Amino acid sequence: MTTSTAACAFERKDWLDDYAALKTALEQRYANLAWFASPQGGVDLPALDKRTRRLLETAEDESMAKAALSAFVSGFHDGHFSTAGAVLQPKIAQPLALPKVDYSRLNATQACAALGYGPARGAAFSLPFESLPGTVLEADGLTRAFRSGVVAAPDGTRFGVVRIARFRQQDASPAACEQAWSERQAKGAMSEADVKPVKQAANAAWLRTLAAQLQHFREQKVAAVVVDVGNNPGGNDTGDWAVRLFTAHDVHSARMMMSAAPLAALYFDEQLDGLRQAQKEQDPTPEAQAMLEQSIAAFEARKAGIAARGCDLSWAWSEQRPWQPNGCSRLIDAGYASGQSSYLPPKAFGNLKIASSIYWAAEVDDLRGAWNGPVYVLTDGGTGSSAEMFSALMQDAAGARIVGRTSAGDGCGFMADAPPVVLPHSRLRYRVPNCVRLRADGNDEVAGVKPDLPVLPTEGENDRERAWRLLDTVAADLRARGAKP
Repeated sequence: MTTSTAACAFERKDWLDDYAALKTALEQRYANLAWFASPQGGVDLPALDKRTRRLLETAEDESMAKAALSAFVSGFHDGHFSTAGAVLQPKIAQPLALPKVDYSRLNATQACAALGYGPARGAAFSLPFESLPGTVLEADGLTRAFRSGVVAAPDGTRFGVVRIARFRQQDASPAACEQAWSERQAKGAMSEADVKPVKQAANAAWLRTLAAQLQHFREQKVAAVVVDVGNNPGGNDTGDWAVRLFTAHDVHSARMMMSAAPLAALYFDEQLDGLRQAQKEQDPTPEAQAMLEQSIAAFEARKAGIAARGCDLSWAWSEQRPWQPNGCSRLIDAGYASGQSSYLPPKAFGNLKIASSIYWAAEVDDLRGAWNGPVYVLTDGGTGSSAEMFSALMQDAAGARIVGRTSAGDGCGFMADAPPVVLPHSRLRYRVPNCVRLRADGNDEVAGVKPDLPVLPTEGENDRERAWRLLDTVAADLRARGAKP
């Protein structure tokens, strides 16, 4: 192809049309748009829009146009708003059928591998605490789910350090899966119906292991616990549940909202299905019956109210308005990060299935308060998604202090599976987040979790020296607060 032919093949108008389509999709589906369109959001969207249009209007080829759209997406600083992989080829007319897994023929190792359980990645501490003088490493994070040990600060203060590399048990507990599979297999042939209970058992084992480590720190009488979620990219709802293990105080989960789009109905239907299944439990107490009915009514009302939350968000490209999640934001209330209820007392209703359908964190009732002393949460620019949910809730509701660097700013992300936005001409694909978690101050969690005790890299300092300085910072804060384990 000659240079002149290539130039003719580039249609600037197509890229401008694609950009207009992307903005329209964001107005309709992007849960964080109203936040970033506010002064609090820290992004000047009108300026970003002008810059993007200028770059597209002067682009001379496809690569320049792609770069303009890439810079637009990056300008939001939202880790969940991102490209969704390469442009896809047309759908195969007769796709090759993938046979179902025959679980009855697999042993525990094979089955758990098929379910996606694999060796932990990034098990090491995010700072090399194990290399510091006086450290006793108790678990390597490989044979056990959590790397952990006792470290000493420069003044001799002893801390328990536990590493949570991610809130996704498939990465962290293959051994727990294999044990659960073997125990269930010993009772008879396995099938696809056994997959869900095995995963639930593996998740429960992961949480029990964490609780046991925290209890061990109590027995060792460490001054405080440092929980390392640096470079933890997130995972699942255990980022909310696990907070209860670090305090005996009542913890109320963050308020959650969703984009007022049809996909919200899918999430509401999922919650309604779980609540209605719980209604079938035998002999529920009158209190449980009433709570289930109230919860069902709440989700039905939300589902019916999706259309009413629609509004024209095109103002976001021309002006900034104060953050008002209940104003013109196209957001609808979705309960809490823990379900319909932000909190239930332990052993609520005397029925775990009912309690956990209303308040998912009821699953850890037996593990609450495994540790009840001072806690410091180590975050950095790689701490995202459900690791931010954990860090934010630890800061807002559990009295923990955040130390290190500001988190990634991924925020809630996704509470319902939705296809990516596909641009009509370039066929570029984008993942668009559909949920928002609100901090105690009402701000969007996508702003990132800021440290109470910043410990930033300094010139000439290696990671080992920074780990030593971080422990010194924590020890000084502990002394200043007069805190005791």
